[in-house]
Amino acid sequence: MAPEVLEGAISFQRDAFLRIDMYAAGLVLWEMASRCTAADGNKHPFTHTQVKSWDKPGLIRGSLTDFLKANVVSWNELCLISQTFVRGLAYLHEDIPNLKDGHKPAIAHRDIKSKNVLVKHDLTACIADFGLALKFEAGKSTGDTHGQVGTRRYMAPEVLEGAISFQRDAFLRIDMYAAGLVLWELASRCTAADGPVDEFCLPFEEEAGLHPSLEDMQDVVVHKKLRPIFREHWLKHTGLAMLFETIEECWDHEAEARLSAGCVEERIISMQRNTNLIAPDDILSVVTMVTNLDFPPKESSL
Repeated sequence: MAPEVLEGAISFQRDAFLRIDMYAAGLVLWEMASRCTAADGNKHPFTHTQVKSWDKPGLIRGSLTDFLKANVVSWNELCLISQTFVRGLAYLHEDIPNLKDGHKPAIAHRDIKSKNVLVKHDLTACIADFGLALKFEAGKSTGDTHGQVGTRRYMAPEVLEGAISFQRDAFLRIDMYAAGLVLWELASRCTAADGPVDEFCLPFEEEAGLHPSLEDMQDVVVHKKLRPIFREHWLKHTGLAMLFETIEECWDHEAEARLSAGCVEERIISMQRNTNLIAPDDILSVVTMVTNLDFPPKESSL
């Protein structure tokens, strides 16, 4: 049977979405429709979600794209947004059996981009728009799922080439490539480095313009193997330099070399501790603190 495509909607600020909600108390996959539609057109109970919170008026500032167009971010703000974003992605990717409300399978989003990351008023992040998402359950094939979907500028090299493996980890690695681009967008608007902050720019906007074709992105990403640039003065900031090392391992041309979302989360926590700029009872309190100040090893990749 073909994989189920997660569908659902809630009306909030003229947007319909399913989302991962990042609260200090824990992560929830929040779906208001309570049902999903399989590729065969039939409705099936959406039993593995756990609704723990309800929306409040004015909770969302807007998409990360719009937020970064209008605002620069401090070092602490960058850390908070990026950590909650990858923490949500790690939860999404994780296969969790024996939950109170059932089994949460691993889920690939397949359209990670800054427009699909929502920023709450407390500057925590929410992943939105699950229209292309796939869930992976033991014994069920991915079927005839089309691999070349998503937003072109965020497509991984293997997606642009139409050469992906239709396995769970392959789809999760595609999400991680796009997550690296989102983290670059955040870093590009950070005021921490001693130097000018650029106007907001989408990934590959300088190389491929605002409306790149599939061929444009294939040329830039696959053939030329280009990635968004790091300004020299950014790398003089200890934390940003550490973040860029992680970003480069997220958007590695070789899918198998990319970091997992959980590893990226650990690295951001380590990065925060190394820069010694965030109080221990601040955003670090929402996760278990790591004691090793070195980055987690490459074995943490998918």
